[in-house]
Amino acid sequence: MKNYITKRLLLFFPVVIGVMTFVFFMIHLVPGDPVELMLGENAMDSDRERLRTDLGLNKPIINQYLTFMFNAFKGDLGRSIHSKMPVFTVIAERFPSTIELALCAIFVAVIISIPLGVIAAYKQKSIFDNGSMVISLFGISMPSFWLGPILIIIFSIKFGWLPVSGRGGISYIILPSITLGTALSAILTRMTRSSMLDCLKEEYVSTARAKGLSEKVVIIKHALANAMIPIITIVGLQSGALLSGAIITETIFSWPGIGRLTIQAINTRDYPLLQGCVLIIALSYVTVNLLTDILYAYFDPRIKYE
Repeated sequence: MKNYITKRLLLFFPVVIGVMTFVFFMIHLVPGDPVELMLGENAMDSDRERLRTDLGLNKPIINQYLTFMFNAFKGDLGRSIHSKMPVFTVIAERFPSTIELALCAIFVAVIISIPLGVIAAYKQKSIFDNGSMVISLFGISMPSFWLGPILIIIFSIKFGWLPVSGRGGISYIILPSITLGTALSAILTRMTRSSMLDCLKEEYVSTARAKGLSEKVVIIKHALANAMIPIITIVGLQSGALLSGAIITETIFSWPGIGRLTIQAINTRDYPLLQGCVLIIALSYVTVNLLTDILYAYFDPRIKYE
């Protein structure tokens, strides 16, 4: 177990370097001049050159890259071109909002999908099973950029039950978390059902029933406990994806998180801020994957990493 974690941590740094390199050059290939966006088309050439020099954009791109990498490993992600604030400070103010939204979306997905998947597997080929699979198909098919506005129209505009946008109390996060968690709940429902069907056919389930254990204990303690490995895999992978997928949801609901900040950085060609946002998302994704692998050993002690 320790050897496995050590190897994963050693692979962590090359992945981060690769992501930083890819993000840096892709951002600089995007058309648009941040200096022109800041000063406008009617600005004087001397003013443009002065600002470009102040921002370091007049240097060769390879020099900009080396400076970015050197400073990043020192913990300095630079300063936002527009706000002049340290990128780390700007991201630190927004990141808790994204984590809050992602956790709520996962919570919504889990409380819906696991009971639905377990019951569907237990009542295989029943009306409930077929209905749950149809519902999950609709969940996978509905993109967040369509579902979000529909929920706003119904629950905010028509009935006035929930706020349209922003971040505040519990009522503000209900619609964004449902929008973000719907696709995940659909995937988890199918995975839970499939994994439960495999476990219900195993001999240890038959043995537990032969011992006279109640059906509830057999399903939860024996079948579901052993079906958790693929479920954890999906939750772990999708947790990282939620951080990047939150870009659309945060934009729709004006949620002040990393996703919306990334869109703003793209629109203003704020290179340091955009690089910082993508880097934080990538680091979160890799970290979540590592934690997912560690959780495997907790739910299944038979797993040994050499």
